[in-house]
Amino acid sequence: MQATLKKMVSFTGVGLHSGAQTRLDILPAPAGHGIVFRRTDLTPSVDIAARWHNVTPSKLCTLLDNGDGVTLSTVEHVMAALAGTGIHNAMITVDGPEVPILDGSAAPFVEAILQAGIRTQAARLRAIRVLRPVEVRDGEAFARLTPADHLEIDFQIDFVDAAIGHQEKRLDMANGAFLRELADSRTFCRRADVEMMRKNGLALGGTYMNAVVVDGAKVLSPGGLRHRDEAVRHKMLDAMGDLALAGSPLLARYTGHRAGHAMTNRLLRALFADPTAWEWEVCSDALETRLPGAGVAGYARPAQSFQVAV
Repeated sequence: MQATLKKMVSFTGVGLHSGAQTRLDILPAPAGHGIVFRRTDLTPSVDIAARWHNVTPSKLCTLLDNGDGVTLSTVEHVMAALAGTGIHNAMITVDGPEVPILDGSAAPFVEAILQAGIRTQAARLRAIRVLRPVEVRDGEAFARLTPADHLEIDFQIDFVDAAIGHQEKRLDMANGAFLRELADSRTFCRRADVEMMRKNGLALGGTYMNAVVVDGAKVLSPGGLRHRDEAVRHKMLDAMGDLALAGSPLLARYTGHRAGHAMTNRLLRALFADPTAWEWEVCSDALETRLPGAGVAGYARPAQSFQVAV
């Protein structure tokens, strides 16, 4: 069944790239509403549906565009949190052009959603079943969707910095795996990249407290890593959020190799451009138990989860 929040949750913080202070509210919405963002700092306010066709290419974040020049950036972490907790309908109001970065992960969003509670709605949920492989490439990087009975994410990254290096991880995203394995993994970058971004007016809200910054073999962020392989876990978190822009849960295996936001969006565009590659499936009770948000309403977080960087 479809689900929404029982009550509103609110967040305030700076945008990672803009550095601007922003408030974000996630409100319950009726069945069939989907996830919609509303820019309340504009007169009149502007709504942008959280859908793949409203994404404009961006290497550093996921950027939504309403087609008339109104944008909202860095939506991937809150989208991942919604997908990971099984929220299908919500109105998200934001009083600026960027979602607050908070601690750089999806954990603050997840915690607030679980504390607010999840309300099941009287409407069946539809999933998107991938029927045959779809792939996009850019040099050595690629992203691929292949048929599966539930969502799996398989990711590999390679960085010259020894603090990251080669990392790979594969997860079945059913039954709270996102909460246990990925939600608290923070965005990361190389120190040299930070300097370059700031010269170009980006990463103005980035700090060692809301991102993992590495320099060669050193982790510069206080407290070090939350997971030995935090970098690849965060890339999987990003993929979860970007795939949620399909608009319904995916029944597929996602494989990413050096992939990023833009490539995952290209993959969704390639999928929906081919009507033979996918079909709608009304979720049975049995199928719903294999979805990422199944059973998380009563999820008890392990003591080490959702730790706050110090």
